[in-house]
Amino acid sequence: MRGPPLPRKSKRPARPPQSMLPEPVAQAATSSQASPLRIIGGRLRGRRIAYSGEARTRPMKDRVREAVFNLLGPSVAGKRVLDLFAGTGALGLEAISRGAAKAIFYEQHFPTAAVIRQNFAVLGLEADCEVIAANTFVQLRPGAISVPRDLAWVVFCSPPYAFYVERQEQMLKLIETLFAEAPPESAIVVEADERFDMALLPQPEAWDVRSYPPAEIAICFKPKTAG
Repeated sequence: MRGPPLPRKSKRPARPPQSMLPEPVAQAATSSQASPLRIIGGRLRGRRIAYSGEARTRPMKDRVREAVFNLLGPSVAGKRVLDLFAGTGALGLEAISRGAAKAIFYEQHFPTAAVIRQNFAVLGLEADCEVIAANTFVQLRPGAISVPRDLAWVVFCSPPYAFYVERQEQMLKLIETLFAEAPPESAIVVEADERFDMALLPQPEAWDVRSYPPAEIAICFKPKTAG
């Protein structure tokens, strides 16, 4: 008489909890769970952007990115992009896809800066893009800006939201400096959350402020010079 069937052994060993994995493997496991990031408009529409999934990069949500570029419209074409606190580089890459001429990505975290370089290499944009792996506040402090002014700029200022609380004075100085230094016909985009009062921006009446919770977006277009 046969006894009850023995339970089948799994051919695949059980995966240990992520907390028990070696650090590099645990990071890879976390990264593999990140949502795919893609360019959403222009000639590179649908192309993937590498994204580690780390909280430090916090890419702008697709619906907000699309809204921002709808507000910017064709004004992006032919301009030089400054993507501050670039993270994934999605804003600068999106702008290049939509006709921007050049892009500079400022990203202090070296591994993240390397991912941005990888992204524009894969997209064939090495001739148009540059990464500055350094402190944005230092690189763009008053009197130190060396960005060419042969083209109008599109400036994306999308730092960690906590900067507007913990480093508000530095953030305001950075935005004021770029507002003053940007050539005529430049556009400046600021992303914050509800903790930052957009009325603190230079010439607050010049900014178009929109709400896409939790994001708050302010956009300013510098006019042409007279004559």
